[in-house]
Amino acid sequence: MIANLVLGSLVISLCVLIHTIGLMALTRALGRVSGHLRIGHHRSRMLIMVFIVLGVFAVLTVEVWLWAGMHYALGVVDGFEASLYFSLVTFSTVGYGDLVPSSGWRLFAALEGVSGFLLIGWSTAYLIAAGVRVGPFKIGEHF
Repeated sequence: MIANLVLGSLVISLCVLIHTIGLMALTRALGRVSGHLRIGHHRSRMLIMVFIVLGVFAVLTVEVWLWAGMHYALGVVDGFEASLYFSLVTFSTVGYGDLVPSSGWRLFAALEGVSGFLLIGWSTAYLIAAGVRVGPFKIGEHF
């Protein structure tokens, strides 16, 4: 149980670092991209929003792959493809239940669900802020 909590906490910490650095890099890249587009133009703001969504998706993908690598290394499920699928289903809190973690790593796997829930929520807040700040949802136009 202690190994589950320690390793899970380490992976969560790594995911928070990845998320922080990823969103900071995305924000910097957004500044460069938006500098080349006419922000006042509605079509440009929609393109920027697509850029932001794909960037956030890329950050979340790295985190899912990190968890998948850990599941594979620890033998939580059999095989890397199964580990990646299990990680995506767990991180997104879909939880189909068709793959079940080995009994010794159930708590570790559950921590991924908590991590995913928080990081997807953080990503949602970032998307809302970006949509209002530089995207198509300007305050005063839609709200």
